[in-house]
Amino acid sequence: MMRLLKLVPDDTNIRFLKWRNVAIILSIILTVASIALTVTRGLNFGVDFAGGQMIQVTFTEDDVAPIAELREDIDALGVEGASIQRFGDENQVSIRMRVTEGVDDDPELASAVSTRVTQMIEGEHAGARIDSVDSVSGKVSGELFRAGALALGLAMLAISLYIWLRFEWQFGVGALFALFHDVALTFGFFALTQLEFNLNIVAALLTIIGYSLNDTIVVYDRIRENLRKYRKMEIVPLLDLSVNETLARTVMTSLTMAIALVVLVFVGPDVLFGFTVAMLLGVFVGTYSSVYMASPVLIWLKVGSDTFVPEETSPSGQRIHKEGYDR
Repeated sequence: MMRLLKLVPDDTNIRFLKWRNVAIILSIILTVASIALTVTRGLNFGVDFAGGQMIQVTFTEDDVAPIAELREDIDALGVEGASIQRFGDENQVSIRMRVTEGVDDDPELASAVSTRVTQMIEGEHAGARIDSVDSVSGKVSGELFRAGALALGLAMLAISLYIWLRFEWQFGVGALFALFHDVALTFGFFALTQLEFNLNIVAALLTIIGYSLNDTIVVYDRIRENLRKYRKMEIVPLLDLSVNETLARTVMTSLTMAIALVVLVFVGPDVLFGFTVAMLLGVFVGTYSSVYMASPVLIWLKVGSDTFVPEETSPSGQRIHKEGYDR
């Protein structure tokens, strides 16, 4: 009979928490840097959030899109603030234009601008193919941004509340700390790379929150079991034991996710590139935070051998802990 492949041996005993102070300092630095990048450099909002028109064009008869010539042609139409970027292959471009003044009162203005640009492209550039034309008003884009931010905030708070009720308040704080770290680093990555930030990325962030939560709960559940079993064990060795006991599951889950996402990065459609990159980053960051963010926080919040010991009241009214068994 063929033996099953084990990526993590049963007797694995890695001292993860030995490096907890280094890891937390590195994480704090990266989180602060990510927030600073997001505030100072900003995100490259897509039409979903920034509003305006976005036209995607493929120049089928050219190996390289004539960006300079295209920019001159659009300027000649009197369209101000247009941004032209290569999108996907060398012969594909994305043209983003600001919200047309008065478009909220007259939606036809946005359509008129898009029509003028697409007609010019088709008339001046042989073989140009219009792949898509998207238009979002400033009012709608603002509503989408607020709704996306609200969804992220409520998801993180609801998750922390669930873990608080499921375990103890210290675990809820640890989970919220890890989730904030994951989301902040993802924002920082998009601020640094200036990849387009749109509704697909919000969906990726919500998925990252769910993935990180799932991994964190698995580790937390094992920690809770071991706190009840090994009453005399110090908290740091106990956390190391719990992480090692769930390591095989963590590695297998993360590896299968990463393989699928890497394939999508290289051969997937361009429209999913940002989503896929965000998810791939989230898999690594979420796995890291479950070990080096969610677990060490329990030490600083004084989780110990008596955390899950039930209490009873003595005849004098004083609360006492029931004695369990030690190993």
